[in-house]
Amino acid sequence: MKKTWLALAFGSALFLAACGGGDDEANDTNTGTDDTTTEETTDNGGTADTGAGEEIVMDSCVTCHGGNLQGMGNTPSLADVGTRLSEDEILDVILNGRGGMPGGLLQGEDAEAAAAWLATQK
Repeated sequence: MKKTWLALAFGSALFLAACGGGDDEANDTNTGTDDTTTEETTDNGGTADTGAGEEIVMDSCVTCHGGNLQGMGNTPSLADVGTRLSEDEILDVILNGRGGMPGGLLQGEDAEAAAAWLATQK
């Protein structure tokens, strides 16, 4: 029974992740500037937009990891993931998966920005 619910939750997460894209510019009603966007130097020498990283994580990860990233059921907490994993390790998990998490849910700059923001969660 638990496997059925896990499969249903996982399938729903994949469906929502696949259907979550869209034309963000057309739907953007924010005409002001966002002071929460900052750039930080990443472990791999680049820079990442941590404000965008937080937004990406909140859009893509809360389905499985919970609204406060506290973890749900078999999914681990991401609220303090920066104390357990380096930015490079987090990026590797995002790109290649680990345990029940499939790889490739985020790609490119989105994956890097999410990893950079998650690495600050301590």
